[in-house]
Formats: sequence, structure tokens, C-alpha cells
Amino acid sequence: MWSKQYFLLALAAVLSDFSAKAQQVFTLKQAIDTAIANYGTIKAKASYTAASREQVSQARRDYLPNFNVAVQQDYGTVNGQNGPLYGFGGLSVASSGLPLDHQNWNASFGALYLTNINWDFFAFGRAKEKVKTALAAAAQNDKDWQQEIFKHKIKVAATYLNLVAAQQLTRSYRENLDRADTIRRVVATRVKNGLIAGVDSSQANAEYSSAKIALTKAMDFEAEQSNQLAQLMGITPQSFVVDTSYMARIPALPSSTFNPENHPLLQWYKSRIALSDEQAKYAKTFYYPAFTLVGVLQTRGSGFGYGYASDQTDFTHNYWDGVKPTRTNYLFGIGVTWNITQPFRISRQVKSQQLISKGLQYEYDLAGQQISAQLELSDTKIKNALDNYREVPVQVKAASDAYLQKSVLYKNGLTNLVDVTQALYALIRAETDRDIAYSNVWQALLLKAAAAGDFSIFEN
Repeated sequence: MWSKQYFLLALAAVLSDFSAKAQQVFTLKQAIDTAIANYGTIKAKASYTAASREQVSQARRDYLPNFNVAVQQDYGTVNGQNGPLYGFGGLSVASSGLPLDHQNWNASFGALYLTNINWDFFAFGRAKEKVKTALAAAAQNDKDWQQEIFKHKIKVAATYLNLVAAQQLTRSYRENLDRADTIRRVVATRVKNGLIAGVDSSQANAEYSSAKIALTKAMDFEAEQSNQLAQLMGITPQSFVVDTSYMARIPALPSSTFNPENHPLLQWYKSRIALSDEQAKYAKTFYYPAFTLVGVLQTRGSGFGYGYASDQTDFTHNYWDGVKPTRTNYLFGIGVTWNITQPFRISRQVKSQQLISKGLQYEYDLAGQQISAQLELSDTKIKNALDNYREVPVQVKAASDAYLQKSVLYKNGLTNLVDVTQALYALIRAETDRDIAYSNVWQALLLKAAAAGDFSIFEN
């Protein structure tokens, strides 16, 4: 007998431990870490940032000289003719041979082996400005990524707090339903015993239904917040057991002042201005000429002999004789290229980019004003939330005492059901105000962190 009881106790303990592990609390930090790792927009902007860094490497490598290697082996005729020729679009062939007084179809193999180096070694800082522009673009993408992470942290934290408040409201409305059910059963008993009129039973049933509807609405709101939190984390919607300690205490409030200049959003606006300025500087470098160093090494092979000018039978159809290298030339040179009309065109592009920078500066100033206003508003909201936080315990205690008094009086036939119902309304309203007031303190602190651009204000 006793061994069976011990076995049942041990089994209950194991099941209780398993249930506790299954209902492990999902903390705010876990929610934020999961969201940053999974959310599609953040992953996309991380990829854009990585791509822009690769473009910086590509801009640096653009300064390297062009090094071309070409090999061609052909078969064709070499009829020539005195006269001008210009290959529009590269559509003409460059067959070279002596001009004869007639057309012939003597054909042989030929080959060209070419190595070419072309290097714009000095262009008044054009290559350097291109690298700076690529760096500015990479910095902008990085700032965009960082401010997206910051915004998403705020969104996740706000939704998490809403879910905490929703679960607390659900609990309060469930307690209210239990109270309404207790009243209903008391009324039913008294009506059955003929102590009160049957209309009280109908009214009690109506209040019970109203409490049930209120609970259903609270559960619906909780489901919405849970689903939204799952979306922000990039995971499958599910139920979460959240940390309810936020509803039992108030946070440590910051006392120091904050510099809006460090806000991630303003840093992103700054990076946009810096990129636009660099683009204008890069465009200006096209005002000036480019100095180019060239080098060519060319080797040719031909199936036409050196005596072909006087003897049109001095050629061969043999492939290897035609493609074998027999003549080599080299060339080194330095030159300068300057499109004199280029500055007149580029100047409009530079002017346009400068106006874009001016517009971006206006956007930056506007964002700064809005952030400063949000900082002031957050201080006001924190103060008001704290005032409400201090008042709600008084409200809840008074409403709870009033409900207890009215319910006791009703059980003893000293008051009517209307008074009890009014006391019940006051109690659930006080409990709702309490849950919202506790949540609002944390939400106000989160608004402060969002306005200051420093999530550690809330996180710590």
C-alpha cells in the first residue's frame, strides 16, 4: 500500500518536472536574438552590406592595368586595294596584301598572337575617388543594416510587452469570470430557496455571459500579439510563456541626458549625405584628362611567302606553316586623353548631385527635430506612467474591498444584485488599469530608448 503511494508521488514529481521544463519561460532577450537571426529584412540588408564591401574591393582592383591576351587563327584570302577604309562598328576585316590588277582566290592560313597592356596610371585622383565612393556606399549600407536591427529590436520589445500585458489581462478576466460564476451560483441557490426573485438569476446569468465574452476578447488579443511576435521573429506562430516579472516591478529609469547625434537613424542619414558628397567629388574627376601607359607585343604567322608580291604562287595551304609564328613586333607608349567637352556635361551632373546632398541634409534636420521631440515626449510619458503606477494599488484595493463588502451584504440579504454588479465592474476596471499601468511604464522606457537611439537603456 505504502509502496504504491510512494510510486505515485515519485511519478507525480517526474511529471511535474517535465511539465515545468515544457513550459520554459521565453525571455525578451531570446525573442530579440531569434528575431535578429531570422527576420528576412535584416538578413537581406546584411547581404547588401556584404555586397557593398565586395564592391569596395572591386573599386580598388579597377586601378590595375588592363592585361589582354589574344590568339586567333584564320583562313582566307589577302586581296588588297588602294583606298580609304574605316571599320564602322568593327564590321570589316583587316585583310592585308598587295594590290593586284585582278581578283584571285588564293587562300592560306594565318595567325595572330597578341599581348596588350593598357593602364590609366594617372587621372587626377579618379581611381582614389572611386574607392572613396565605394567605401561611402558600403558605410551607408552598414548604417542602414544597423538602424534596421535597432528598429526591429524596438518592435520586438514592444510586441513582447504587449503580449505580457495581454496575458495578464487574460488572467484578470479569467478571475473576473470566476467571480461572476460564484455570484451566479449564489443567486441560483437563493432563488431556488425562494429567498429572492427569479429575475436576479437571469441578471446573474447575463453578467456571467458578459464576463465570458470579455475573457474571449482578451484571449483573442493575446493570440494576436503572440502571432505578431512570431512573425517578427521569423518563426512559426505558437504560444509563448513570457516573462511576467515586467508586471511586478518598475525598471531602473535613466537619469543622464542623451545626444541625438548618435541615433542609428541619424547616423544612416549622415551616411547618405556622405555618399552623395563622394559621388559629386568622383564626378568632378571626369573634368580632367587621363594619362595612359600602353604596351603591345604582337606575333604573326602567315601561309603567304615573302615573294608573293611578285609570285602569286608563293603560298601554301598547310595549316601548321600558316599558323607558325614568324614575325614579332613590340610597342611601348604613353599618351593623354581628354574629352574637352566633358566638363560641360559633367558639371550638370555634379550640380544635380550637390542638390541631392542638400535635400538629404534637409531630411537629416527633420529627423533630428522629430527625435528631439520624441525624447521630450518620452520623459512626459515616463512621468505619467509612474504616476498611474503609484495610483493603481489604491484603486485596486478600494475596488476589491468594495466588491467584498457588497458580495457579503448580498449573501446576507442586505443589498441587491445591482450593487454587487457595480462593484464587480469597478473591480475588473481597476485590475485592467493596473495591468495597463504596469505595462505602460515599460513601454514609456522603451519609447525613451527608441528616441535616444540606445537600446541598452531598456535592455539593462
